[in-house]
Amino acid sequence: MLLSEYDYCLPEELIAQMPADKRENSRMMVLNRKDRTISHKHFYDIVDLLDSNTLLVMNNTKVLPARLIGHKDTGAKIEVFLLKQHNPSPELLNSQCSLSNSSLSLKGRGEKEYWEVLIKPSKRVKPDTIIKISDELSVKAIKRLEENGEWLVELIFEGDNVLDVLNRNVQIPLPPYIERKIPNDDLKKLDFERYQTVYAKDEGSVAAPTAGLHFTKDILQKLEGKGVELAYITLNVGLGTFRPVQCENVENHKMHSETFEISEKAAAQINRSKAEGKKIVAVGTTTVRTLETAYQKYGCIKACHDHSELFIYPPYEFKVIDNLITNFHLPKSTLLMLVSALAGKDFIFEAYKEAIENKYRFFSYGDCMYIC
Repeated sequence: MLLSEYDYCLPEELIAQMPADKRENSRMMVLNRKDRTISHKHFYDIVDLLDSNTLLVMNNTKVLPARLIGHKDTGAKIEVFLLKQHNPSPELLNSQCSLSNSSLSLKGRGEKEYWEVLIKPSKRVKPDTIIKISDELSVKAIKRLEENGEWLVELIFEGDNVLDVLNRNVQIPLPPYIERKIPNDDLKKLDFERYQTVYAKDEGSVAAPTAGLHFTKDILQKLEGKGVELAYITLNVGLGTFRPVQCENVENHKMHSETFEISEKAAAQINRSKAEGKKIVAVGTTTVRTLETAYQKYGCIKACHDHSELFIYPPYEFKVIDNLITNFHLPKSTLLMLVSALAGKDFIFEAYKEAIENKYRFFSYGDCMYIC
């Protein structure tokens, strides 16, 4: 399978730069796989499309305020993008190996905070470079990590809770195709609110699980009122979401590892629903990868704290999920390959062609699709 098979031409004006006026007003394309039909609705119509024979599974991760803008003492502007926190040993600090994945832990302890980050432009930074973010926060570069160009840095901050400091000093980590050229407090406030799901719980992601951005508390209440059961899992979206597929032979691509957690309650809900023959509707590709990874590892959905490197592309036999709510994805992306595995590549590309003709809004702040 070749990467070039998953390319398509998207007019730049269809890349959504702003969220819809209201979350639920986004357009929604409905793909019926059995009849191979396409219909056009709005997201608020999801209440009519789901019934009491449904378990809706959502990723409740919360986007970490991760984008720091600072300056060196020379005045040079430097951007620091936080990836994950670490408590490395002295041996690790002195070694040349990269840091292993671990869960984020944001509780400040009044001691040094080490993080793995991206730095831009990286060539302007050397070990021991100090990047001043504000009067209460600076970043000290420790060492460049060999793999993927990340850096190990130390956060120097006032106070004992790094998350409080970050919330006062950072920007929400919007994807690079969403442009915010002119600093604007109103836009910053909008992005902090709308680039999170209404059910986001614990900080840990560098990007939002964007399929969930369309839900409102009111829609969730209406669904529960109809008898739709809701379940929540957590997958912390990591650096891999920004990494393009580089190899033309898709099968040679390696996914970046991301941590996930399934609670006892969620595992019981999913296993019971499968046994009862309910439809499992996943909200977003991160939810799909979490559930399918857990099943591959354990043969069922088991309460666990684990990691996923699962790359889903055609042909793939889904073991857990039945239907999917998802946004429109970038060309040549692993996410486009995942939805192609579920709905069929030809059907997906037919749908994307129709979406472009009907001027749907694409990517994170864009419209969505329900594959049923």
